[in-house]
Amino acid sequence: MRDVSDDEVRLRLKLDNPWWRDGVVPDYLAPTLKRAHFEPFFDLVTETGVRRAIVLMGPRRVGKTVLIHQTIQTLIADGTPPADIMYLSLDTPVYTGVGLEKLLRIQFGDDTLLERRPRWVFFDEVQYLKDWERHLKSLVDTLPGFRFAVSGSAAAALRLKSTESGAGRFTDFRLPPLAFCEYLGFVGIDDIKGMPIDDLNREFFNYINYGGFPETVLVPSVRSNMERFIRSDILDKVLLRDLPDLYGIDSIQDLNRLFTVLAYNTAEEVSYDGLSQSAEMAKNTIRKYLDYLEAAFLILRLPRIDQNAKRFKRETHFKVHLTNPSIRAALFGAVGQDDPIAGNLVETAIVAQLLHTKVTEAARYARWADGEVDLVISGQHLDLNSIGTFADRTTTTSIEIKWSDRYAARPEELRSLMAFAKKTSVNLSVATTRTKSLYQFTKEISLQMLPAAYLCDDLGRAAMDDPFESLNAMAIEAALRRE
Repeated sequence: MRDVSDDEVRLRLKLDNPWWRDGVVPDYLAPTLKRAHFEPFFDLVTETGVRRAIVLMGPRRVGKTVLIHQTIQTLIADGTPPADIMYLSLDTPVYTGVGLEKLLRIQFGDDTLLERRPRWVFFDEVQYLKDWERHLKSLVDTLPGFRFAVSGSAAAALRLKSTESGAGRFTDFRLPPLAFCEYLGFVGIDDIKGMPIDDLNREFFNYINYGGFPETVLVPSVRSNMERFIRSDILDKVLLRDLPDLYGIDSIQDLNRLFTVLAYNTAEEVSYDGLSQSAEMAKNTIRKYLDYLEAAFLILRLPRIDQNAKRFKRETHFKVHLTNPSIRAALFGAVGQDDPIAGNLVETAIVAQLLHTKVTEAARYARWADGEVDLVISGQHLDLNSIGTFADRTTTTSIEIKWSDRYAARPEELRSLMAFAKKTSVNLSVATTRTKSLYQFTKEISLQMLPAAYLCDDLGRAAMDDPFESLNAMAIEAALRRE
């Protein structure tokens, strides 16, 4: 049986790297419009002082391959010789069974591999190569001049392998679905100041229904068939192929049924017992599948705390949010502003903005016998004190997410939010509305009420102002105090 020849590999590499011919990355590979994550990703890729590979991970169809090609385009524009940049997608059949090191030898030759001059290599769909993390770690250790970045659609596989094998050699970079502020930029709205709230809410629900993925925003034919795009191009490939292949799941139907239950009930509190009954599955299986779905960037779980902001010793209840509300709209139909489920999708959209930050690690919801708060974000930070030294400071923001103007007229009815603030160290309490704003600061509580669309935009913009997932609770507090 004949093996693929080196000449055949070289021919394919020329097709995958058209800039080798004329120094130009075609527009269809690197469109002008960039995601807000481009600059922090580019900065990581071009940081040559630390020998680490970048692992670009995120859900399917969020623009990972486009981000790579835009990075290549900018490297060339900044003076990098085109021949010193190599891209290849490892799902291409001709590369099957060819090791990463051999691919480098075929292109660059044995004599130049150990040279220290900067060169960049991008491996896309890296999960198709067995033991990719071991091979990549070896390349990082032995080839000082090369800078590597890998990406793939099987986000769960990348996260698992990167965590297990890449300690000290890999830097993970998350590319979530579009933030609301990114969506607004894509449709030509760069600033919402002075924008009528009814117009902003219309765009907010466009974002909720189809705004999570660049293609659904920019390509009308894709947007008109959201169910096919989301289900066939994203969910089916993750639920029917990526997760079963990675974790050896036998009952794909059970996994799909559980995800359907979670998607339908996004932003609701659930329990292991309740999910076990609804999905007709054992609780241990439920726990495993939840881990898999979260690793695949399809869901986000929020732990529950009590009225004193304490975690429960035995965690049986938690909230589950889709990582993007348009997934639910594609599965069960578009949602209007007056639909009964609208509030859940508004909450899901707001929580989804936290995926652009590290705040998800400190995000909770509070629930006790006679009250609840939808979102609590806290963190420990260093802050200058009065004598000019650094001291620990904890800041906490509690957020009640409403899709109604009722509480703007009756803020005293936000009893749970106020009770939680008085009993804990909350610095700022926030309640969303549909169209109204209100500021009420007293000795006991600092309350800000603002339209949900404003909060969603503020959270996203605060994250983009503090790039590479470093947004903290203090930055959120500062962003929300803006008028």
